[in-house]
Amino acid sequence: MTGPSPDHLPLFPTQAIGSLPRPQLVRDLLGQRQTLPQQEWRARLDDCVRFAIQLQQQAGLDIISDGEWRRTQYIHEFLSRAGGFRRCRRYQHQGQSRLGLVVVERMQTATPVFVEDAQFLVDNAQAVTKATLPSPFLIAVRYWQPEYSAAAYPTCEHFLEHLAEILAREAQALETTGVQIIQLDDPALAYFCDRRLTSGQAIHDERLQRDWDIGRDLTHAIDAINCVCAGLEVETHLHCCHSVSKRHSDVQGNYQPILPRLTALQVDQLNLEFAYPDTGDVADLKHVPEHFRVGMGVVDVRKERLPSVAEIADLARRGLVHLAPERIVLNPDCGFAPDAGEPPTLDEAYTKLCRLVAAARQLRAEEAA
Repeated sequence: MTGPSPDHLPLFPTQAIGSLPRPQLVRDLLGQRQTLPQQEWRARLDDCVRFAIQLQQQAGLDIISDGEWRRTQYIHEFLSRAGGFRRCRRYQHQGQSRLGLVVVERMQTATPVFVEDAQFLVDNAQAVTKATLPSPFLIAVRYWQPEYSAAAYPTCEHFLEHLAEILAREAQALETTGVQIIQLDDPALAYFCDRRLTSGQAIHDERLQRDWDIGRDLTHAIDAINCVCAGLEVETHLHCCHSVSKRHSDVQGNYQPILPRLTALQVDQLNLEFAYPDTGDVADLKHVPEHFRVGMGVVDVRKERLPSVAEIADLARRGLVHLAPERIVLNPDCGFAPDAGEPPTLDEAYTKLCRLVAAARQLRAEEAA
């Protein structure tokens, strides 16, 4: 199937960011990947992904994903298929001791990771389609640790460069499927928005304790993202949220520290969040470089509370103070379940998406009046 072109969408188009909550059926299937016959396992998961596609279309979204239902986690699925990572570093996160992945060997990717997933989405969708990839900078700063990684990659910059090369090939392969939007997910850019991190204060996630230098690190991040997107003819997005973990955000702070520094970034749209407290402030939009459209996060994905259509529309209207209607796309703050075990329910997500679409229709009517 072929959806409409992104160039022919209405004002205030609505989009999913990426992930949808996985019902228990999907979580069970993901856990049976090695035990069920592969053809049977894939057929069952295909049926589930068709439902995820239909759910978004039933809600009325203009731009949809596959719900990331084939992934146990939005980064780890890529890491497991790329190889070179081992769970061997213990760290503290929100008061809990965890054993984390780090890169210990050079990555080897003989074939693209997500091409079959994207092709299935394109073949089964009637809306504009989006495929998502983790950003090279996000992977680099989370999974390179000198005591474990230096033998494979002497510095974090070496790791980042190799990641950008691999993800560039992945993006080029995704483009051949006919998917219409490729989005890079990078909550690590929001680390520069959190004044606790940039000032060296302690924070709940031990992995984030490092020497953050926005002048140096953000330049490396932009270069790597531009490498991934170079030469692509499809629309490109950068999603920059404050992370989602068990109905909380990992970091806090508005986007003012980073937005003026993104002028060299070569993507079409920034997807930002404004609904959850202590994330983006709508006034940040005045700092968005003129060549970007903005996906405004106007629906909170973390709290269980369901916002009203009026609340969603009002938040979007505040964006019109700073951006023309043609530059605004409406979306939830983030994916509903970057990890398959996140607590939001599918009914909760569906209701929020329906209200997002209703708010967009209200704003279109107001613009046409």
